[in-house]
Amino acid sequence: MPLQGTRAWARLPLALSAVLGVLFVITFFTTPESKLNWWLEIGPGVIGIAALAITFKRFPMSRLIYVCVFVHILILVYGGFYTYAKAPLGEWAKEAFGWQRNNYDKIGHFAFGFFPVFTLREVLLRKTGLVRGGWFVFVLISMILGFAAFYEFIEWWGALLLDPAGGDAFLGTQGYVWDAQSDMLWAGIGATVALIGFSRLHDASMARAQAELTVR
Repeated sequence: MPLQGTRAWARLPLALSAVLGVLFVITFFTTPESKLNWWLEIGPGVIGIAALAITFKRFPMSRLIYVCVFVHILILVYGGFYTYAKAPLGEWAKEAFGWQRNNYDKIGHFAFGFFPVFTLREVLLRKTGLVRGGWFVFVLISMILGFAAFYEFIEWWGALLLDPAGGDAFLGTQGYVWDAQSDMLWAGIGATVALIGFSRLHDASMARAQAELTVR
């Protein structure tokens, strides 16, 4: 049966959006790096928020999805504020573990797989005939890997078209020749961890949405 968004169900996403709105304004005007880089890093998150808002009335998501989007965008904001290659958390880990590069970008790509896979899972379960099982997990991980590969193209094109001089700050390769491939791998790992560890939590969240929002 179809679900319909309500004012009560909108409270959580509205509250999270308000917090993000404040963070967007603060980080955009105070970033020590390029404002264009800020947009390149955080723009996809803004588009995601807009898509959820536009579809809320006729296709509300479970509360877990809104929390996942919120946390994912926090990771994007942190990377967009400092750039992924200069993120302090990555610099600390570099020194602590003796790494050769700032690996905060790998956190970002792990998150690219971990959080969006729940959105894909929910949409496919609600709008297609796909059912839970091994093949469904395979389809979801394959989709995440495909999106991750396509996002590498977007990063490449965006750097060339919008910021040729500072494109490496956006790409964050730091001289690592296998950066694109490892980014896709981390997205796949993120999706796998999410599906293995948190599918039951997601099912419970969807069941609650079904109970509260079903149109009768």
